Amino acid sequence: MSYQGGYPGGYPGQGGYPGQQPQQGYPGQGGGYPGQQPQPGYGAPGGYQQPSAGGYAPQPAGGYAPPTAGGYPPTNVPGVSSDTQRLFGMVDRDRSGKISADELKTALVNGKGENFSDVACKLMIGMFNRDKSGTVDIHEFEKLYAYINQWLSVFKTYDRDASGHIDETELAQALGQMGFRFSQNFIKFLVGKSDPKLHKEVSVDQFIVLCIQIQRFTEAFRARDQQQNGTITINFEDFLTVALDCST
Repeated sequence: MSYQGGYPGGYPGQGGYPGQQPQQGYPGQGGGYPGQQPQPGYGAPGGYQQPSAGGYAPQPAGGYAPPTAGGYPPTNVPGVSSDTQRLFGMVDRDRSGKISADELKTALVNGKGENFSDVACKLMIGMFNRDKSGTVDIHEFEKLYAYINQWLSVFKTYDRDASGHIDETELAQALGQMGFRFSQNFIKFLVGKSDPKLHKEVSVDQFIVLCIQIQRFTEAFRARDQQQNGTITINFEDFLTVALDCST
């Protein structure tokens, strides 16, 4: 099979996509990410803030289980900030010393007042889970926490009305800033995939999922594009391997 990539000047997101190694700013292929610093308290565990225009929902009633007596959460962990240790203790509800996708889900709320999706939480946990156990320890959580804040900062840049979601135009602008030149029909497809009922909007957790999957496919495509001309030939089994691996 041959597929036209259409990136004669290089692949989008090259060297600057929020991915396996989060950084403080993300210079992208087509001008890059806004490069904003992570904003503690903006939608991340332990500190949701309600903008004046509405939009991003605070933590639902019930909140986090308060730390219990008996030396939990962990303290004085070398190389981990006290804020991260406190947040880890809030999210680690079963006091296992590890955070699962289900526990992460209870700690994150998108702009619609809903918890982040299972898919988003599993993808993010998987990116930082070095031992493939499906959980993250406190050191991995610190990286995950910074990563979430960085994505929220990117999303907020394009959610100018603080509604908690972005529309087709805003999604196209965000992806364009990352270097992806997609057609309007493909943008419509992405929005419809995220919002099957209304085909109108993308929430922050859906945005994270889309961007992670797009970047995974881009990296897989680039690895097979030996001439770096935006075209690959791929056999059926390899195609299935890419599709299944990049979608989970």
